[in-house]
Amino acid sequence: MPKPGASDPVPPPGGAASGARRAPSRAFFARDSVELAPLLLGAVLSYTSDAGRVAVRISEVEAYRGVGEDPGSHAHRGMTGRTAVMFGAPAHLYAYFTYGMHTCLNVVAGVEGRASAVLVRGGTVVEGLELARERRGAASDRDLARGPARLAVALGVPLAASGADLLESPFSLEVPTVPFAFEAGPRTGVSGAGGGAAYPWRFWLPGDPGVSPYRRHAKSHA
Repeated sequence: MPKPGASDPVPPPGGAASGARRAPSRAFFARDSVELAPLLLGAVLSYTSDAGRVAVRISEVEAYRGVGEDPGSHAHRGMTGRTAVMFGAPAHLYAYFTYGMHTCLNVVAGVEGRASAVLVRGGTVVEGLELARERRGAASDRDLARGPARLAVALGVPLAASGADLLESPFSLEVPTVPFAFEAGPRTGVSGAGGGAAYPWRFWLPGDPGVSPYRRHAKSHA
């Protein structure tokens, strides 16, 4: 399992909750998803609905590439009505519905015309805690956004928001000015050709409570 090298920045005391953040330009997201994904660790993603604002500090992500490059990706076999946003401008939201009940959120990466996205797998609620608790029922505070479906519910982001610009209201996204040290390994739940050690594109902040459990044998992201 790859680990940060000696030259990688180490999170300040207090983990990803500490340290400065900034609102990035769209050009920040115009890079390969495998490069972008770890740069989103420690970022704060927020969404404001009629009920109020909730913000989550991101602690776990997964990278997905496009046509012919990544068997675990929704875009592997080409553009569909659902995945068209993955081929669009970076820094937009790709939301999809899974298992007939869950919405998951992705940050579109790369350049227009070439599909690439980063799944936001887990995090910690840092603003709007009471509203997130209402939405997540009996979940513990640790589990409010610990997993991609839970995170979407805690934030209150609907499936219909797919295609929205993450750099404009009602969203905001701020990234760390200095990247955090991270660990990497196989993506969760991706089986077959797109899974395993050949695709170590899951990245997380070691020791962060918002990191979800690793599951090997669930259905593919594709």
